[in-house]
Amino acid sequence: MQTHSFARLRPILLSAWMISSLALVTCATALAADDRGKVVGGYFEEWSIYFANFNIANLENNGVADKLTHLNYAFGGVSSTGCFIADSWADYQTPYLPTITGPYTGPLYGNFAALQQLKQLHPNLKVLISLAGADAFSTAASTAAGRQAFVASCIDLFINGNVAPGISAAGVFDGIDIDWEFPAASDKQNATLLLREFRKQLIALGETNNRRYLLTMFGAAGQQNFSNIELAKVGRVLDFYNVQGYDFHGTWETSTNHASPLFDDRRDPVQSENFNIDFTINSYLRAGVPARKLVLGIPLYGRGWTGVPKTNHGLYQTSTAPAPFDPADFLQTPGVETYLTLSTATSSGYKSYFDRRRIAVSLYNPATETWWSYDDPTTVQLKTIYISRAGLGGAFVWAVKDDDLNATLIKTMAAGLTRRGR
Repeated sequence: MQTHSFARLRPILLSAWMISSLALVTCATALAADDRGKVVGGYFEEWSIYFANFNIANLENNGVADKLTHLNYAFGGVSSTGCFIADSWADYQTPYLPTITGPYTGPLYGNFAALQQLKQLHPNLKVLISLAGADAFSTAASTAAGRQAFVASCIDLFINGNVAPGISAAGVFDGIDIDWEFPAASDKQNATLLLREFRKQLIALGETNNRRYLLTMFGAAGQQNFSNIELAKVGRVLDFYNVQGYDFHGTWETSTNHASPLFDDRRDPVQSENFNIDFTINSYLRAGVPARKLVLGIPLYGRGWTGVPKTNHGLYQTSTAPAPFDPADFLQTPGVETYLTLSTATSSGYKSYFDRRRIAVSLYNPATETWWSYDDPTTVQLKTIYISRAGLGGAFVWAVKDDDLNATLIKTMAAGLTRRGR
């Protein structure tokens, strides 16, 4: 496989490779889609305020709030009967978070109060509560009564804002994001019915207050996962899918491979598994989901292995263990590091390699035999070209805290989508 040190690559050549590769996008209807109004999204994790010390105020201070159109707050808790606050201290109790427009006056504090202030400065920013919990979704979706009660609970808590006695978060959230990882085959029809119930009740609420609420869903990669969703039927009630563009490979496997590649390559030993973005997007398109309802996920973290031989600069090689993480890295997980950490790796013995066939970048350190797959400004920019050419709805990042201090990847994504979305 031909790899190149990305520092020697010229953007013009990269764009040429990208445009020629776009012939792989097989659905002609996607290429004709309207390019205006791209989603520029990101996930904020409620626990970011702890070890990472990353707050809603950081989004204002680093300029990201000026770039985002949508912000998903992760996560709201779900049980089989309804929604609950996953972390009351972080969500609405702590009075110690940095302010954005002025002192918090209560009784609402925490991240919810910070989101209120952020929206005062950015009234066009849409904030969604992201709900997570596979087993709970499955149980709640299994009966009509269960679906109705479950949805009513979630809307009352997060949209109406009845978070605690005497405390209201009304107006903080503009919609609901469903992060169901993953529906089983037995959930296929029930998942559709659950999403329809969400849309039905959101419409009914909107008719009482003259608002339109958003409804989105995590769009899984991997045919074994998205085959358990009635993609077109669910898509009709969604504003868009947040399509997984990452975690195609990781340290649950012992061989190295790109974690977020745009395309595949015949040199990939597991090419037949179709673990790449282009296959995933085309699968949704062939299922009948409009291109404008597909928002592509971009990771702000990488996945790494150690004990990797230097052959092929570490790509498609065996390993002995997940890569050790930098002690200062926010994620504190073997085999995973933030872009904040990986962005400076070339100053500590790593060399970066660009895979022009797969539109992917990697790092390899021959001294430590450690290999990382991640995204950098080049791959992010090229993915925005893909989004534009395929007529997709936009892109989002997981997660906003993991970018470097200048928010380089988020701003690169926003610039590509804004420029090409006009």
